Amino acid sequence: MVTTDRDDTAAPAPASLRGSLMRFRVLAYATGVALLGLALAFVLKYAADSPGMMSWIGVTHGVLYMVYLVVAVDLALKARWSIKGTLLVLVAGTIPFLSFVAERKVTHRVAAGRRL
Repeated sequence: MVTTDRDDTAAPAPASLRGSLMRFRVLAYATGVALLGLALAFVLKYAADSPGMMSWIGVTHGVLYMVYLVVAVDLALKARWSIKGTLLVLVAGTIPFLSFVAERKVTHRVAAGRRL
C-alpha cells in the first residue's frame, strides 16, 4: 500500500473563514475571467483594429480587481497570512491565468489551516 502526504481534497474551511474564503474564490474567478477578456480585447484592438471591447472590459476588470484586493486583504488578515504571501495573491489578479492558480492554492491552504 502506497501512502502520500499530499491530499488533493480540501477539508472544509474553519467556520470563521468560510464567508471570506467564498468571497475570495468568487472574486478570484471573476477577476481572472475579466483579465482574460481584457487580454482578448487588447489582441482585437491592435491585431484586428477593433477597439470596441476595450471601452467596457477595461473598466470591468479594474472594478473587479479593486474589489478582489479588498476581499483578499480581508481574508489575509483573518487567516493571518504573511506579507509576502498576501502580496503574491494580490499580484495574481494582474497576470492572466494566475488568479485561478492562486485561488486553488489559497483554498487548499486555508482549508488545511495553514498560513500562506
